Amino acid sequence: MSETEMIIHMEDVHTPILKNISLQVKKGEVVTLIGGSGAGKSSLLMLLNRLADPDTGTIYYRGEDVKKYNIPALRKSMGMVLQSTSLFEGTVADNLAFGPKLFQEWEESRGEELLNHVQLPASYLHRDVETLSGGEQQRVAFARTIANRPDVLLLDEVTSAVDLRNVELIEAFLMEMVSKRVHAIMMVTHDVKQAQRLGDRTVFMANGEIVEAGATETLFAHPQTEKLQYFLHHQND
Repeated sequence: MSETEMIIHMEDVHTPILKNISLQVKKGEVVTLIGGSGAGKSSLLMLLNRLADPDTGTIYYRGEDVKKYNIPALRKSMGMVLQSTSLFEGTVADNLAFGPKLFQEWEESRGEELLNHVQLPASYLHRDVETLSGGEQQRVAFARTIANRPDVLLLDEVTSAVDLRNVELIEAFLMEMVSKRVHAIMMVTHDVKQAQRLGDRTVFMANGEIVEAGATETLFAHPQTEKLQYFLHHQND
């Protein structure tokens, strides 16, 4: 794989939670992370934009050690959306403008465009975020993240607390994003059917380790390890 194709490369990464993590993400991929609670999925995501650092091992982003990046610039480029939306107090417009204003990049005209991406009307710009439903808040959280024009999206259980309609809207939005606006997505999900729908590749984790990884269709159709077989069997009960 050439350097131009490689977006993320984790090499023998260890933390108190994670063990021997080696993983590659290439341009254009959606990589879904599955596994039980406490498997280390969220901990892995946190390393990528330096919400935490590994004890040993190296994480490369576009061929450079992430520790060489300015942290605000790294987090701008690798945007994260969490299960908890963590919107700031104020209006939708306040939230959308926050990140770009840090880099003197905000243009008022972008607000309507950003809401259009997540299928919310322009009238929402002036609404207080506290008046929005959970699904609407999650879509605003996505719009706030893409306001920074990230190259990579890091998503942690982003649809687990929203209704089916919002799940469908968010999934459609993600597929549009990876084809037009971002270079890769890494997505933690508890929903194995969602992993099957969205993932080009899927990584199964247990006890802080990558147990099995591969093309999503193959991994689900032909799991190679007893741990993954057991996990999938009990997901389908």
